[in-house]
Amino acid sequence: MSEPHIHTTLPLGEGRTILLVIAHADDPALSLGGTLLRWSDAGWRVVCVRVTDDRWDSVGMTEGATIAANKAEFEAAARLLGIAETVELGYATDVLGDVSEVGLREHIIRLVRTHSPYALVTFDPYAMFGEDNQDHIKLAAAVDESFWTSQFDLHHPEHLAAGLAPHGVFERWYFGRSVVRVTDVVDIADVLERKIAAVMCHTTPLRNIANQLRLQARTGGWAVPMLDAAAEGGDLRPLVEHLLRHRAAANAAPYGLTAAEQFRVVRFGGLQSLLDQFGHRI
Repeated sequence: MSEPHIHTTLPLGEGRTILLVIAHADDPALSLGGTLLRWSDAGWRVVCVRVTDDRWDSVGMTEGATIAANKAEFEAAARLLGIAETVELGYATDVLGDVSEVGLREHIIRLVRTHSPYALVTFDPYAMFGEDNQDHIKLAAAVDESFWTSQFDLHHPEHLAAGLAPHGVFERWYFGRSVVRVTDVVDIADVLERKIAAVMCHTTPLRNIANQLRLQARTGGWAVPMLDAAAEGGDLRPLVEHLLRHRAAANAAPYGLTAAEQFRVVRFGGLQSLLDQFGHRI
């Protein structure tokens, strides 16, 4: 197995598009906010698809207020991350496990054909160790399969009738709570503060995270005043700083970096040898 590719910079976008498909409002900033900043700074057009409405991701709020707050926070974070366009699919949160994977896949195929991305980015369906969120799992499978079904002219001919065309994505970037085979590592040291600022936009789910951690700590016989304050309307920054800096440092340490994000990247369907032997750049 080859060593991971370490990216201290990313290639220039040159007008190309990256299609990011995520389940929840805070997924982009938390999971790959540093890399998104690297892409947007390099001139890539990033389109972010949020599949659910996060209607239950809050604590002490009504469902309607939760939907509105998470949408506003998602859009604010997207602006800080340099995301050019957001797309909402509007599925109910935390119940994607009950929806048709083929139906969900059709939405992604249509978006691939609409935006013609160079790269497709989502959760890694093969990096699900410790993953207890069925929204992530179902979406990972649907997006992964849309990579090749987007290229078939017999898949959803109604798209073609509407003026779209089959499209082949060149790269797939996969992230996860624990990427089992890291192929690419992006140095985010010089954009980490901007990533933290984007995550801080997500007040509503962050307070829910703090409350969940507080409930677990209490069951285990622990009191964590920082979590009490964060869950009850106090300062969220100590929690965010700890979570993000710790994760970035852990991702970076094996590669001699100080802050990083890890990915499994597949280029040209893993057939680089075909390009090297028979292809030429155009």
